[in-house]
Amino acid sequence: MCGIVGYLGNRKAAEVIVDGLSKMEYRGYDSAGVAIHNSEELEIRKFKGRLSVLADDLKENKIDGGLGIGHTRWATHGEPSDVNSHPHYNQDKTIAVVHNGIIENYMELKEELEAEGVKLISQTDTEVIAHLVDKYYEGNLLDAVYKTIGRLRGAYALGVVCKDSKNELVAVRKDSPLVAGIGKGENFVASDIPALLKYTRDVYLLENGEVVHMKDENMTIYDSNRNVVDKEIYHVTWDVEAASKGGYDHFMEKEIHEQPKGIKETLERRLDDQGNIKLDSINISKEDLDGINKVYIVACGTAYNAGLLGKYAIEKFVKVPVICDIASEFRYSDPFVDENTLLILVSQSGETADTLAALRDSKAKGARILSITNVVGSSIARESDDVFYTWAGPEIAVASTKAYTTQIISLYMVALDFAIKKGTITEEFYKEMIAKMKELPDKIEEVLSNEEHIKELAKTVSGKEDAFYLGRGVDYNLAMEGSLKLKEISYIHSEAFAAGELKHGTIALIEEGTPVIAIATQEALFEKMVSNMEEVRARGAYVIAIAQNHNTTVEKASDKVIYIPNSDDILSPILAVIPMQLLAYHVSKLRGCDVDKPRNLAKSVTVE
Repeated sequence: MCGIVGYLGNRKAAEVIVDGLSKMEYRGYDSAGVAIHNSEELEIRKFKGRLSVLADDLKENKIDGGLGIGHTRWATHGEPSDVNSHPHYNQDKTIAVVHNGIIENYMELKEELEAEGVKLISQTDTEVIAHLVDKYYEGNLLDAVYKTIGRLRGAYALGVVCKDSKNELVAVRKDSPLVAGIGKGENFVASDIPALLKYTRDVYLLENGEVVHMKDENMTIYDSNRNVVDKEIYHVTWDVEAASKGGYDHFMEKEIHEQPKGIKETLERRLDDQGNIKLDSINISKEDLDGINKVYIVACGTAYNAGLLGKYAIEKFVKVPVICDIASEFRYSDPFVDENTLLILVSQSGETADTLAALRDSKAKGARILSITNVVGSSIARESDDVFYTWAGPEIAVASTKAYTTQIISLYMVALDFAIKKGTITEEFYKEMIAKMKELPDKIEEVLSNEEHIKELAKTVSGKEDAFYLGRGVDYNLAMEGSLKLKEISYIHSEAFAAGELKHGTIALIEEGTPVIAIATQEALFEKMVSNMEEVRARGAYVIAIAQNHNTTVEKASDKVIYIPNSDDILSPILAVIPMQLLAYHVSKLRGCDVDKPRNLAKSVTVE
C-alpha cells in the first residue's frame, strides 16, 4: 500500500522518482505526485489516477533539479483526489512531506494547528506532518523532523525536503517499510527495493525508529535517540521481478503468506485499550439494531463465500436470521427491503458493479447500508452509511486469498459488536472470542509451515480434470471457497457439495482416483463427516482430509490428512482455508498456468 521514493544526486530527480514509483505499482495506489527542488523552490505536481498521468505531465512540463521526493498513494484518510494526493506541504510550500501509514493522533494535532491559525486544505492525516515540521523548523531540518516525530502516534514512513536546502533530505521509518540506497555521489530512499535496483544494489535495511539524513553526498543513519547507527550494507542479488514479489514466485503465494499480518492488522486496529471491539466508521447503536428486522449479506464470488460465514456468525451471536445472496441475483429477486433492513455488502475492490447496483437499489428503498471493503474511497465505501475497511493491503493476484480471510474476520467482529450491544452473548463469551481471534495469526503461521506436505499432495491432484470438495455446516461454505480457488487458477473442473447430499445424486460422480478434499473441522459433525469420507472412498475416491490436530481418527477414512491447529469451530474455517489456497496454488503451478492472472478473469468486476 503506497510507495515512497526519494533522491539526492546529480541525475534528474523527477525521472529517477517516477521510474522508481513505476516499479512499485504492484502495491496498489490511486494517485501519484512529486516534490522537486528546482534550485529556487519546491515544485510540486500531484494527480489523482495512475502514475502515467503524473509522468505525462512531467514530460510536457519538465522540472530540473537533483533533489526530490515522490509518492503513490492508497487512500486512507480522504478520498482519492489531487488535493489529497502526496506530497503534502505547509502553507508557503517551503516544506514537503510524503508519508506511508496512519497518524493515529492526527485529529488532535489538526485541532492544535488550526487553533494556531494554520489552514489545512486536505482531508489527510499526512498534511499535519508538513505543518508540524514547519512549526519546529528554525534552520535545521533534521532538528525539526525529530521534534515532529516526537509528537506522532501511529505507523509511518516519511520523506521530508525543504526549500532552504537543495542538498538535503530526511526520511524516517516507524512500522512502515523503508530502505535507503547507496550510489556513487547519489543516495536514495524507497518503500521497497525494486524502486532502486536500476541505480544501485547496495542498500540499508532500516529498522523501526531509524532516521536517514542525506546531505550533499553523505548519508547518515540515526536511531530514535539521535545516536549514529553503524549499519551493514545489504547487497541485493535478486532481480526486479522477483523483488517486487518479495522473493516469492507469484503474488498469490506472497499474499497467502501475508494473511497472518492482514488478520492481525484488521483485528487489532479495532481493539481499544481494554481489548474491546471499536468499529471505526460504524455507528450502529443498540436502538438501531432493535429496529432492524431483516439482514441481508450481498456479495459476489469469494466475497460471497466470506458472506456465508458471516451469516453463520451473525445468526449464532446476534440471534437474528440472515439471508446471504449473490449480488447479480439479489437485484432481480424483488427482495423484501425497507427502512428496517440492514444490507451488508462485501467487496474487495469496492467497485463491483452488481454489488454497487444492489446498494443503490436498496438504499432507495430506505435500507441501511454497511459495507466491508479493502479500498478506501471506493464507490461502495463512499455510498454506504457505515464502512468497515479490511487491512489486507493491496491484493495483486486475481484469485483472492488474504482479502477473503480478512473479510471473514471483519464479519465476525461486526457480529460480536452487534451481539454484545443487544445482549445476546455474555461479556465472558465476547472476551473469549476476541482472545481466540487474536491467536489466529500464529496458528496460520503454523499451517503455512506445512507447505511442503501440501506441495506433495498437489502432485496427486494436478493431473486430474475433476475434483470435489465436501463439508458440513460451515465446512460446506468453506468447501465452496476451496473449490473456487482450484478452478479459478488451475482450470480443473471442481465442485463443492454438502456432504449430507451425497446420496441424493452427487456420489454418482465419484470414479476411481477422483480427488475429494474433505473438510472435517466441526466437532458436532465430525463423525458424520468421517462416514461420508468412507462412502466416497469405497467408490474409489482419493480422499485428502483437513481436520483439527486432535481428530486423528480421520486417518482411517482418508488417504492423506492435512492437520490444522485446534480452534473454536467457528474460527477453524480461517485456518482450514489456508491449505486449500496452497493446494490450488501448487496445482496451478504444476500445470503451468498463469497463477496471478488466470484466463478470462479480472481482479475487479466493474461491469455486469
